[in-house]
This record gives sequence, C-alpha cells and structure tokens, in this order.
Amino acid sequence: MRRHHHPAATAIRIVFCVALLGVVLGFVVKELWNVLMPPIFGWHVLSFWQALGLLLLCKILFGGFHRHGGHDRWKNRLRERWENMTPEEQEKFKQGMRCGRRPFAAPMEPQA
Repeated sequence: MRRHHHPAATAIRIVFCVALLGVVLGFVVKELWNVLMPPIFGWHVLSFWQALGLLLLCKILFGGFHRHGGHDRWKNRLRERWENMTPEEQEKFKQGMRCGRRPFAAPMEPQA
C-alpha cells in the first residue's frame, strides 16, 4: 500500500536536503582548498562562506542549473527534426552551423 505525503512536507524535506547538501559540499570544498592550495600555490585559506561562494560560482560557470533529463528531451526533439528534414535542408543546416566553413578550415579573411 502506497502512502501519500503532504506536498508541504515533501517541500520541507527537499529544502532540508538541499541545505544539508550545500553545507556538506561547502565544508568539503573548504577543507580540500585549505589542504591543497596554500601549501602548493601559497594562496590564502578559505572560510566556509568563501568556499560556498566558490562552489556556487563553479556551479554557475561549469554546471548550470538545468534539470536532469531535459538534455535528453532536447536531443530527442533535435533528432526528430533532423530525421524529418530533406537532404537539402540537412546540408543547409550544416552550413549554417559552420558559418559556411569546414570545421577545421583556416579562418576566413575579413572582407574590405
């Protein structure tokens, strides 16, 4: 028998888990930074809040804030559109993606 949980209780659990994960990852980043960076490079040690900020910055720059599984939907939609294109449309699309050049061709000279 399946139990149904109240949506507010589920939301509170999610917020708690996200906060707990943030605290744990913040301490992990802080400890790794403070153990490795000052002895190797002579950089300053980080506080917990600086480590959390660094973690957030790395997430924004390298990870983004996407939902898992969204990439698959985008990829499937693109594949479906590709399969519905005629060969001429596919070639036109490829040319547009390459800006009219082969992928490893020398850069084009600016036109005067």
